[in-house]
Amino acid sequence: MENKATTEILKSTRPSILKEETITERKWVKLEQTTYVDPSGKTRIWETVKRTTRKEDSSADGVSVIPVLQRTLHYDCIVLVKQFRPPMGGYCLEFPAGLIEGNESPESAALRELEEETGYKGDVVECSPAVCLDPGLTNCTTHIVTVTINGDDACNTRPMQKPEEGGTLLT
Repeated sequence: MENKATTEILKSTRPSILKEETITERKWVKLEQTTYVDPSGKTRIWETVKRTTRKEDSSADGVSVIPVLQRTLHYDCIVLVKQFRPPMGGYCLEFPAGLIEGNESPESAALRELEEETGYKGDVVECSPAVCLDPGLTNCTTHIVTVTINGDDACNTRPMQKPEEGGTLLT
């Protein structure tokens, strides 16, 4: 005799997307209404944010850099940036990050973003596969790239940020 749990498992359906409709689109993102079938077979609606900047041949939208500053006779440090984030209504401490441009590799994007946002130059140690950091809201993906910074190197003793227009950063 089947119990209720077994019956529910047998009734389950493979989730699927039925329809995606754009509600509004701007320069960087678009808001979509996604109609889908959930595992129980019920049709549902979800609001989804998608990047408009995603490249077809890119492995991810962007990179997040874990920069490890190493100096002789000092503990290793993680370098963060402080940025005003309008959605949060205040400043946030973050890993340096940004979008992958053109035919750029995740590793070269990470080194570029590190130098723009912190002034430091480093060496890539590791690059993760593409991951989604907020899959309940967006399809945006990122590579997490670990970079070491030789703090004793002359180019890293007095780093100067090179923020893009409109960007203000504090390290």
